[in-house]
Amino acid sequence: MTNNLVSRYGGLPVPRYTSYPTAAEFSPSVGPTDYGNWLSRIDAKESVSVYLHVPFCRDLCHYCGCHTKMARRDDVIASYRESLEAEIVLAGAQFPSQLKLARLHWGGGTPSIVGAEGMASIVDVLKRYFVFEPDCEHAVELDPRYVDDAFARKLVALGVNRVSLGVQDLDPAVQVAIGRVQPQAVVETAVNALRAAGLEHINFDLMYGLPLQTEESVRRTCAAVAALSPERIACYGYAHMPSRKRHQRLIDEETLPDVAERFRQSRVVAETFLAHGYVSIGIDHFARPDDPLALAAKEGRLHRNFQGYTDDDRPILIGFGASAISRLANGFAQNVPDISTYQRIVAEGILPTARGCRFTDRDRTRSEIIEQLMCNFRADLASLDGPEEFADELAFLRPLIVDGIVTVQDHRVTVTEQGKPFVRLVAAVFDQYREEEPKRFSKAI
Repeated sequence: MTNNLVSRYGGLPVPRYTSYPTAAEFSPSVGPTDYGNWLSRIDAKESVSVYLHVPFCRDLCHYCGCHTKMARRDDVIASYRESLEAEIVLAGAQFPSQLKLARLHWGGGTPSIVGAEGMASIVDVLKRYFVFEPDCEHAVELDPRYVDDAFARKLVALGVNRVSLGVQDLDPAVQVAIGRVQPQAVVETAVNALRAAGLEHINFDLMYGLPLQTEESVRRTCAAVAALSPERIACYGYAHMPSRKRHQRLIDEETLPDVAERFRQSRVVAETFLAHGYVSIGIDHFARPDDPLALAAKEGRLHRNFQGYTDDDRPILIGFGASAISRLANGFAQNVPDISTYQRIVAEGILPTARGCRFTDRDRTRSEIIEQLMCNFRADLASLDGPEEFADELAFLRPLIVDGIVTVQDHRVTVTEQGKPFVRLVAAVFDQYREEEPKRFSKAI
């Protein structure tokens, strides 16, 4: 039955639902004035999360789907850092008072490209407008090729207490095909340096569905990763959208696995990590049983945001940097993605908000349903707007019920065990904005 489900549903384009409404629904109707007003209304008694986006890498990997560019010149990187700091000042001027900071996450790109001194400079600016809570989680995404003992010690001195290493795949042929050559020994050296510096909270980022990957090569990569014993692993399905990301045209499409093979690879990933003592979190994360993320999933406290699955329950996320997205009580606001435009606007003393969306009550309800489905594989419609509000959605679920993907009882929607890989399709039923446009989203599997 599962093979039939994969052939029927696996290739359908659906959002990843790291937000709702998704970024595809953002529009210029939200601008700098709106965002400034929203910032001024933040409840200073509540702690918040912050995301810092650094859109540069020394080399651009073929598979990358992030808002990032290749940068070799240090002056270009330093200029961007100054703009990022200037944006923090502009936003901070709108705050009702200093805000309590519970989570700080650096993403990109390769955020460490600004250097330890550059990161320290940015943190100093943040501390003018945020009070770091004693147990603040301070996380940064790292390229293992640029981690050594000295840099690891500097991260610890800066207060970093969690890192995510971009590994993707350890097979040499796959690494050449994706333009990301980093031998396993390089990854091991980075892990050893981080642990020697006292950084024990280590995440790995992997991918399946890459060119030249096979079930066996994926199994070898996962086994080697498990042997390094990271606390968490995220393994995402590669989204090949060369019409939107031109550098992905460097990948030979003939070497990409088909939908059925992608599904088998995803199953191999899960089987391997479960066999090594990890527990499954949602559709693409794994963690040690005693990890806070695993405990949050077990206790029904799991959430989902632009970084994937998280135990972060703060309703406010403030994003800084080109393309960064903020989530406030009133809605989403996204910065202009073009780096030079971002820097010009900030230099003019204007918040670089380019687009976003305002939340309606209906958005909030459907967001809760979609997050419940994505995190817990179930949603109780009767506890929300009432079953009559979802009559159309329940009708659209009927084919998925017949195919054994979901069950509906007393208006409780539950994704079955065999239906879990297709949970994004179930979530999409409750997405009032969704359009059938293949180029907008990645495949369901």
